This record gives sequence, C-alpha cells and structure tokens, in this order.
Amino acid sequence: MKLLSHFPHYIEDVIYTVAGVIITGFALKGFLVPNDFLDGGVTGVSLLLHELYHFNLGIVIVLANIPFVILGAFLINKRFAYRTLACVVLLAACLEFFPYQLVTKDMLLAAIFGGFFLGLGIGLAMRGGCALDGLEVLALYTLKRSSFTISEIILGLNVFIFLLAALHFGLERALFAMLTYFIATRTIDFVIEGLEEYTGVTIISGKSQEIKEKLVLQLGRGITIYKGERGFMKDSFEQSHDCDIVFTVITRLEVRRLKNVVHQLDPKAFVFTHTIKEAAGGVLKRHVGH
Repeated sequence: MKLLSHFPHYIEDVIYTVAGVIITGFALKGFLVPNDFLDGGVTGVSLLLHELYHFNLGIVIVLANIPFVILGAFLINKRFAYRTLACVVLLAACLEFFPYQLVTKDMLLAAIFGGFFLGLGIGLAMRGGCALDGLEVLALYTLKRSSFTISEIILGLNVFIFLLAALHFGLERALFAMLTYFIATRTIDFVIEGLEEYTGVTIISGKSQEIKEKLVLQLGRGITIYKGERGFMKDSFEQSHDCDIVFTVITRLEVRRLKNVVHQLDPKAFVFTHTIKEAAGGVLKRHVGH
C-alpha cells in the first residue's frame, strides 16, 4: 500500500526527468553545439572538450559527471546518485540517437534560446529529483571545506571555464557563453521556484492589531507575531513602546497588494521583505469563504 501511495509521485518524477533530458538535448543539438557555443558547469566543460578534441559529446558528458555522481552518493544519498546517473546516460542516448535539427545559426538567438531551453531542461530534471550538471554537487562538497557560499564557488568555477573559452576561442565567444549561462541559470530558478516563489514580509506598526485582523480574516494569510519594542529615535532614545511585529509569508505576486493594504491602515508602518528559497509546512494560505 505504501508503494502504491507513492506511485503517482514516481510517475511525476519520471515525466519531469524525461522531459528535462529531451529538452536539454534539444538545447545542445539545436542551438549550442552547431554554433560552437559553450556554457558553464560540467556541461560547459563537456562542450569545451568536444570543441577542442572532437570527442563524442554524449560520452564526454557521462564521463565528466561520473565523479560528481559518486560524490553525490556520499553527500546526498545513493538514490539521488542512481537517478542522476540514469538521467545523464539518457541524455547521452538522446544526443546520439534523437533526430534533433539545427534551429538557427544566428549567434544571439542561439545564445538566448539555447540558454533558455538548457535551463528549462536542467530545471525540469531537478524537479524530477536528479541533476544533469554535477557542479552543484562539487560546490556543496567545497562548501564544507571553505568559508565561501555555494553561489561564490559556482561563480568561481565558471569564471575559470569562461577564461579558458576566451583564451582559446576569443573574447566574443566567451561573452556569448556567459550570456547563455546567465539565461540558463535564471530559467532554472524560474522552473524550480516558479511564480510561487515565496517572500517573507515583516511589518512593524503602531496599528498592528488592525493589520493582523486584515491579514488573517480578510486576506486569509497565516501570520506569526514577535513581541518587540519600537521607537528609539535619536532625539527621543529613552522613549519606546511595546509592539507586535507581524511576520507572514506570501508569494511574490502578492507583495504589492499586501503593501497597499498595510499602507492604507498605517502609512508610517515599517515594512521590509526578503526572498525565501523554500517554504514547507505550516499554513501558507487559508482560503476564506465569502
């Protein structure tokens, strides 16, 4: 029964993975490879080796990712490693046997749409529970042994790749590679986080009670209250007042509406937001009956 209950999730993961692999192959064969383009990450290294030594691209991608698959088995889990290996092998098979057609020879279009479809494919594969590029695994490994963040590590490794591209293929090709990588990473973020990327909102106001009622009873938001003090101005440092600091989590599409609601209740309210990469559990939203 437990296996049957998880079966729909397995099917969903397979669909995401297969779609991601096919789209990634389309990006490589339809845009990047025919135009001698590069990208960042392990995919960029594979493309670089393919351009320099004319190795079979599918085989290079598999061999380049194997060390990171092994690393992923230790850092994450064996299930992730098996899925990633299967995903990479499937991509190599698609590159070898799938009848992809060249879409355009225009350099700018190839950079933009090659990056978009590459990011879309990698993002879908990640939603399916595997990785088509092992650079994130390497960054996670390095993170445990240095003071750098994952973003800084990935950026540093990719700068090295782009410098090699600039030295061998010229600055223009390296700039196109950077454009491709930028578009791919932004697309991956969108696919993984989507329009429902969450934003944390903190509100400090003298009218916190009205704001709490508005958020919960009318907007249907779940809130958390911190007990604090407000005041402490330069000319009246000794004067402060107890207040409820309101915190809630909303989607980025709702930020403007919430700010407008708070401003109507208290134009002097202090409101600040920050992006939340992942939110789970709790009550993110309650649907209020009319």
